[in-house]
Amino acid sequence: MTYDPTGHLLLTPVDREAPLRVRRLRQLGIGERPDPDFDAFAERLAKVTGAPYSMVNFIDENQQFFAGLHTPNGTHSTEKLSATAAVGGGVSRYMARDHGFCPHVVVRRKALVLEDVCDYPRFAGNPVVDELGIRSYLGAPLIDRTGTALGTICVVDTEPRPWGRPGLETIKSLAAELVERIHRREDGRL
Repeated sequence: MTYDPTGHLLLTPVDREAPLRVRRLRQLGIGERPDPDFDAFAERLAKVTGAPYSMVNFIDENQQFFAGLHTPNGTHSTEKLSATAAVGGGVSRYMARDHGFCPHVVVRRKALVLEDVCDYPRFAGNPVVDELGIRSYLGAPLIDRTGTALGTICVVDTEPRPWGRPGLETIKSLAAELVERIHRREDGRL
């Protein structure tokens, strides 16, 4: 784990499973390019939760890749996301591993509900809060049949959101549904 030397807050967890995850993602043929099926899933995720942004996110040793992405204006960039803004009005499909909350979900292997990230000192200092305006997060891990945490599905908002237990159950259920789709794809049943 890395710590902020000034505040001793946990920033980004150490991810010992990353090399295994990368091998598994390559074996599945996912996580390195946009996928229309994952984009459609992200759009559905946004509709179900009412969130403006949603992602199907795969994480390697250095970065996060949104293979599925939904934004309010529907534009995406293939440039790396600097924490300062989106390129050309679109949201990037790439983000540094130390930005956002999905790396925590993958390492913990548990869903995470942050109704207002500013209420949690551990997460309030993340660059996405000040630089991108993220105030609310709901995410769940995608754990496949091999036990590998492949990535996450998540939704974010620039306003605090009362996700509550219904939000938690929804995100967990949708994560299980997407994992099943990935398994069907791997088995040639999709």
